[in-house]
Amino acid sequence: MKVEFMLNNQEVIYEVDPGEVLLDSLRKNHLVSVKRGCDSSTCGVCTVLLNDKPVLSCSLLTASIEGKHITTVDGLQKEIEEIAHYFGEEGADQCGFCNSGLALTIYALKKENPNPTDDEIKHYVVGNLCRCSGYQAQFLAIKRYLGGAK
Repeated sequence: MKVEFMLNNQEVIYEVDPGEVLLDSLRKNHLVSVKRGCDSSTCGVCTVLLNDKPVLSCSLLTASIEGKHITTVDGLQKEIEEIAHYFGEEGADQCGFCNSGLALTIYALKKENPNPTDDEIKHYVVGNLCRCSGYQAQFLAIKRYLGGAK
């Protein structure tokens, strides 16, 4: 079946199987910045933005995104570079595997709530797991990206 949608502000048409998840469709079409982590919707590594909201691409049927907008880190280069800068300065990018999903999540948070409290930040990113860090450096980097959130 054919699915037409916007991917990083460009119209695309993918040929997909009815039960195919978006993660597999994107990777099959050479968009490898979207990573495979757990395949059980628990780690956040496969996060993409669906109409500017973070979603897990490993549990979203590609057929359901007809006419919608999908954004990956490839479509937000300037913002992602800024986020990466803060992660680097805070030492929050140990292996980097979780960074793309987390970056998209905090970008969405900034759009939705530009001045979140510490608790709101923690709640928003709870679905993004990092296997290397204790989260403190990431939290500091997120706060700096958000402009010194309270």
